[in-house]
Amino acid sequence: MLSPILKSKRAVYINIQIMRAFVKLRQILSVDKDLAYKLKELERKIEKHDIDIQAIFEAIRQLMVPMPVKPKLQIGFK
Repeated sequence: MLSPILKSKRAVYINIQIMRAFVKLRQILSVDKDLAYKLKELERKIEKHDIDIQAIFEAIRQLMVPMPVKPKLQIGFK
C-alpha cells in the first residue's frame, strides 16, 4: 500500500504481486468451498445408496430362506 507514496517501480511491482496473491488466495478458498460442498453431497448420496443396497441384500436373503413344505395329502383309501 506504500507504492503510491514511494512511487518507485519496485514498490508498484510488489504492490501488484501482493494484490495477485490475495486474488489467488480468494480463488483457492472459493474452489475449496465448492469442492467441500460437492464432497459432502457425494457422501450423502453414497450413504443413501448404502442403505438401499443393504435393503436389497436383506430382501435376497429372505427369498433364499426355504419355505416350509406342507405334507401332501394322500388321495385314496388306506
